[in-house]
Amino acid sequence: MQLAKLRRTLPRTIVSLLITLLLVLASQGSVRLGLLERLEAWAYDARLLLTMPHTVDPRVVIVNIDEKSLKEVGRWPWGRDKLAELVQRLFDHYSVAAVGFDVVFAEPDTSSGLPVLEKLAATRLKGNPDFATALKSARPLLDFDGQFAESLRTGPVVLGYYFTPYPGTSGVLPEPVFASRAMAGQDADFISNRGYGANLPALQANAASGGFFNMLADFDGVTRRMSLLQKYQGADYEALSLATLRTAFGAALGYRRVADAGPHYTHLELVADGLRVPVDSQAAAYVPYRAYPGYRYYSAADILAQRIPAAELENAIVLVGTTAPGLLDLRVTPVARSYPGVEIHANLISGILDDTIRYIPAYAHDLTLAVLGVLGVLLALILPRLTPVRGAALSLALVALVVAGNYWAWQHKLVFPLATPLLLILGLMLLNMAWGFFAETRAKRQITGLFGQYVPPELVDEMSQDPSRFNMRSESKELSILFSDVRGFTTLSESLTPQQLSDLLNEFLSAMTQVIHHRQGTIDKYMGDCIMAFWGAPMDNPNHARDAVLAGMEMQVALTGLNKTFVAKGWPELHVGVGINTGRVSVGNMGSRFRMAYTVMGDAVNLASRLEGITKFYAAPVAVGEGTRAALPDMVFIELDLVRVKGKEQPVAIFQPLGLQGEVDAATLAAAQRFAGALAAYRAQRWDEAEVLLNALHSENPSKLYALYLERLAHLRDNPPGADWDGVWIYESK
Repeated sequence: MQLAKLRRTLPRTIVSLLITLLLVLASQGSVRLGLLERLEAWAYDARLLLTMPHTVDPRVVIVNIDEKSLKEVGRWPWGRDKLAELVQRLFDHYSVAAVGFDVVFAEPDTSSGLPVLEKLAATRLKGNPDFATALKSARPLLDFDGQFAESLRTGPVVLGYYFTPYPGTSGVLPEPVFASRAMAGQDADFISNRGYGANLPALQANAASGGFFNMLADFDGVTRRMSLLQKYQGADYEALSLATLRTAFGAALGYRRVADAGPHYTHLELVADGLRVPVDSQAAAYVPYRAYPGYRYYSAADILAQRIPAAELENAIVLVGTTAPGLLDLRVTPVARSYPGVEIHANLISGILDDTIRYIPAYAHDLTLAVLGVLGVLLALILPRLTPVRGAALSLALVALVVAGNYWAWQHKLVFPLATPLLLILGLMLLNMAWGFFAETRAKRQITGLFGQYVPPELVDEMSQDPSRFNMRSESKELSILFSDVRGFTTLSESLTPQQLSDLLNEFLSAMTQVIHHRQGTIDKYMGDCIMAFWGAPMDNPNHARDAVLAGMEMQVALTGLNKTFVAKGWPELHVGVGINTGRVSVGNMGSRFRMAYTVMGDAVNLASRLEGITKFYAAPVAVGEGTRAALPDMVFIELDLVRVKGKEQPVAIFQPLGLQGEVDAATLAAAQRFAGALAAYRAQRWDEAEVLLNALHSENPSKLYALYLERLAHLRDNPPGADWDGVWIYESK
């Protein structure tokens, strides 16, 4: 009987042990389980939301460049004279402790017109003593950067900047908090950067300090931690939050190793004037979020107008940032999906002051492995021998024990994995309660999981008939790629509330996606108001170029109807440029171990993006490359230009599709032929002939395209290109 019972329970025991081993390997980092990562992230967020303070911290205040400020003071960026006035108000009238700017001032302010006057003084009015005298007296009033730089001496000001992983710098960095090798190897795993965007030298020289405001998003795009130190050229620089707090207290920064459990388990702490901040090996700290809003927000316009009682800001640490949707400083956090980036820095300052920053102790990894091993072996041996009721009771008791221990550690600022041990206990419980039930994923579900977010439902149905043909492995294929972008969207968005902007984008993207899906296109991604799509993958499509061009033209038709709806709602009309190119690209699942996406890469993709960008110069609703034109002999095109776009050495001919042969009216065909003649004369440097043809076309049907070439003719007459000119026009912008 014992042997028979062993035979019955052995398979479950073996499977349970294998599950335990899998979770142990995942916790050890040998195996990556995306589901487990998401569950751990959810468990962390749940603990944070359940225990975070619901109070407002009066020690930190946010001066908000909000919609009200933009309406009263003007569009961003403001003149530096206004910022100088803001800084002086904060220190002289409100007596704040310190000011940190969650903004970078990388470019000189030319809004006063001083550079133009100085150029005149050096050229056309060089010999005019009256002008020189007037300019000398007016220069201090017009030097807005100088005024702002001088205001930074009024009190302790920290200027924000950002690091990049790419080469290239602008502005100057503040002094590092630790010189190269000063941390004696403790910074070996810190994030290292190759470039930065910092402030003008005169501004940084007058500021008390500076701090980077780079966000550190997890694999799911959520900001749970923030780097407090990052490296550049071997030296260590501090974050905006840490720099602002230290500047307010006038404290120096140090570091130390702190033992968690004996000399072999230690973690790094940053220390400043009695304040301590536990960080991980990357110098990142968990953000101790408060319920939003956890801080008082004051409109910058109210500060400038001194409409706020001075006592409300006295001795406060001030962060200057923005919540205006058009300025795009909103982040995804556990607290909210659209969370002001400036408040993340504020939460860190509060957490450092309150000593409430949680950390993962050095022994957490080993302790987790031990707990998983003990629980897994215990349940694998016992659960198969218990009745379902007793097995469930034991499992739930262990769940309660794990949750209680984890909560105790959380209250003592220690972060331990929670989802992994719970998943082990509940998974083994369900396995033993429902042994024998292993539902295989059906073909349609497989394909939907892989491609459902990219391709239309009818293609999913077709692909599910033979799923073995489809996967996300990268391959080289000839595809047609489409980019579309709304013209002037940033300006348009400033006239809308956040909800209106969201509703408008949803309606617009839904309508355009419907057109793309109707033409069997695959949505690659949405980038704000921009859509990227491609044809020919994952389903083979011999007519991918035709479908892509027809989709681009139909998007313009659909937009016409959509604009009528927008106008009726009081929203602005949208105008879209579409660029299409055909060529060989790499297509497949690409990305990092944190996030993957089914996408395309290659030179043909880059050219499609460039084509979309230059449609505005020709007022062409759709522009296509030579590869697309060559693939569509049954479609009528008008050649727009021969250009050399940014990033490409060889010139590229660009075309505008007019429609399928037999569907384009005679007048349009005639105009296209006449323009082709004008283009030939233009490239042959027969300026007079080209001008006559273009003037005739422009008088019959005024067009930005004709006007563009007439402007070029005037320019080329004054600046002859030479006999070897190839007719190529160079675009430096994207």
